Amino acid sequence: MKPLQSIIVAYYKEEDARKIRSLLARRGIETAGIATTGAQVLSKVSDLDEGVVICGYRLRDMNFFDLSSSLPESFRLLLVCSPDKLGDQEMPVNVTFLSTPLKVGELLQTLQDMTGIYRSRRKIHVPPGRSAEDVRKMNEAKSILMKRNHMTEPEAHRYLQKRAMDTGTSIVEIAEMVIMLASAQ
Repeated sequence: MKPLQSIIVAYYKEEDARKIRSLLARRGIETAGIATTGAQVLSKVSDLDEGVVICGYRLRDMNFFDLSSSLPESFRLLLVCSPDKLGDQEMPVNVTFLSTPLKVGELLQTLQDMTGIYRSRRKIHVPPGRSAEDVRKMNEAKSILMKRNHMTEPEAHRYLQKRAMDTGTSIVEIAEMVIMLASAQ
């Protein structure tokens, strides 16, 4: 049986990939393997449903840009490198960037955010007492926030939650306000 969510660590130097894999293992996060070439990554990806590839700017046979365009839609790429290497290059949609030096907390939070995205794609969880209409309103408000404020889905959700807690109202009421303000503009 294939794992539903997998992490592959790919770096030009195998020792760098092993260090990242070891760091994740110490935090209880399993990986599907390590790789030093894009071909190895694509071979591993073909056996998996979805996941994240953590990689540096360049592998032995291709750079991150080539790899990101070769990955299936169900995989995201977490690029870890110096911002200097990117220059003014536009980032592909399926790539999330973390700059070096790498902070463990940022890596773990980013992985959590990225893997949470896939969980939300598989099924929409409706908490008890929340109607389908309420979920629709929340999704519409998140969509507005994502487009207008260039937020990710988890960031938009956290924004709605924080505003609800700060004002003492429900998250659905905050979503309604976002929709109302967006339609007024």
